[in-house]
Amino acid sequence: MAFAGVWSGLLALITMILHPMMRAQDGPTFARQVAMLVPSSRHAPVKYVCGIGLVVAPAGALAAMNAAGDRSTAFVLTAIALAADMVGLIIAYVFAEPNYDRMLAWDPDRMPEVWQAVRSRYFALNWTHAVLTWSAFGLFIAALVRRA
Repeated sequence: MAFAGVWSGLLALITMILHPMMRAQDGPTFARQVAMLVPSSRHAPVKYVCGIGLVVAPAGALAAMNAAGDRSTAFVLTAIALAADMVGLIIAYVFAEPNYDRMLAWDPDRMPEVWQAVRSRYFALNWTHAVLTWSAFGLFIAALVRRA
């Protein structure tokens, strides 16, 4: 659950603070900001720790609950939360990463005509990932409350 909480906070920062700022930028400014943000975020240790933790921690909890014969509501909520996290990670790695590559290839002094559509896709993919992660975090909390 802690990994979902940390990742939820990071996605809240991106979607609710950075997106409005980026939405107001012209193409060259947006391209320059992406060129600074994306490479460093791709190599941030927290990305890998949380990404692995988002899958391993709930999978371990489900395995322990299953071994104990626990098929309670908490088990189901944890399983749904794990599925939501996995879909979010798939969106991030399968769809968002190629979009980042496309944006990183831009020359800020010669923006492509489609830059606004690509930026909109960037926003939509981040929001989709965020909503899935926030949902998973809520489900993990609900599962914890059900177990208490």
